[in-house]
Amino acid sequence: MSENTDWREELSSIEVPISVSTNALLTACLNRLIDTGRLSAEDGINLMNEPSLLGVSSLANMVKHARFSDKVFYNRNLHVNTTNICVLACRFCAFRKGFGHSDAYEVSAEEYIQRITPLAKNIDEVHSVGGLHPDWNVDHYAEIYSAIKSKFPWIHIKSLTAIEIIHISKISGITIEQTLRTLRDAGLDSIPGGGAEILVDSVRDKICRGKESSDEYLEVHATAHEIGIPSNCTMLFGTVESIADRIQHLIRIREQQDSSEGFQCFVPYPFLPDHSRLPEAQLATSSEVIRMISVSRLMLDNIPHIKAYRMNLGDHLSSICLKAGADDIDGTVGHEEIMHDAGSTTRLDTPERGLLRLIDSTNSTPVRRNSTYDEFTEIQFEDSSIPLPIASR
Repeated sequence: MSENTDWREELSSIEVPISVSTNALLTACLNRLIDTGRLSAEDGINLMNEPSLLGVSSLANMVKHARFSDKVFYNRNLHVNTTNICVLACRFCAFRKGFGHSDAYEVSAEEYIQRITPLAKNIDEVHSVGGLHPDWNVDHYAEIYSAIKSKFPWIHIKSLTAIEIIHISKISGITIEQTLRTLRDAGLDSIPGGGAEILVDSVRDKICRGKESSDEYLEVHATAHEIGIPSNCTMLFGTVESIADRIQHLIRIREQQDSSEGFQCFVPYPFLPDHSRLPEAQLATSSEVIRMISVSRLMLDNIPHIKAYRMNLGDHLSSICLKAGADDIDGTVGHEEIMHDAGSTTRLDTPERGLLRLIDSTNSTPVRRNSTYDEFTEIQFEDSSIPLPIASR
């Protein structure tokens, strides 16, 4: 049920939609994917500018089917943020609060356990990120992770962005590798990959000055991969970046994966502007979101999974993206602050059955996964809430 490693051969046997077969660019890209599996930066820019969104998304859907058939993956997870206190003030971030702000908070190990306990039997992952707290060192996070593993040993801990790890290492006076080894030994299982934004430093200087450089982001993930900690990687688009910047981001992620091979999933999501300080943001339309998902699938031949992150995109747009190259829709979540502080209106009370219904609506097969994509349960879903028609007499 994992990825088809012979996906290029499978791709060559899939019926080609008219929207692809009648388009010279898309036909050339299809042939290159079959022959070598890899598109160039020029191909990526051309795909971003290609007038036929239907054709681009259809080609991406072909590649998704070649790799995973009609499977769509999800998991049972919970988001718990450690703190919204942050020494930085990124212009796109609506989550961050200053130390003395009335809405600032910090979660202790005991409070963290209390948040997990009511749902612990029904989840297998906790996703946890937060601000750069001015006082918390590596021992604080190790205490939290150890407490979770002691009480809930089956729960996978996916936690910390690259800039959090850099900040913790500086506060603690130790190297990145020492920080990661300490946290891994305390219970950290994987890294979610947030904070990549756009891996072009001229863009980062405008939207998140003071955060890590593009190289530093990749170096943290490379170090994690070297010591056996897998990670996801992300992209925040729709701020001030260009199309060329987006493709450069994909190329840098792809090159890093060639080297360290630890990225499990790529998660592109658009900037949400409601409560941030970036008035010059270009903002992404729904069509642009679909295209970004599709081009990510086509460019990232060495990263197996592409996620339609519904906490940002919403359920409707996420379901469309499942037919445009995405094969993962994240999980049950239960609680989320960062995207919702920025303006997301995605419901947080969607039960697992609601996720199954969403996946089923795209004529896909739901597959519950673990956090490292090596344990799978295919779900047979029948929606009994849909009334059957009653024949008239």
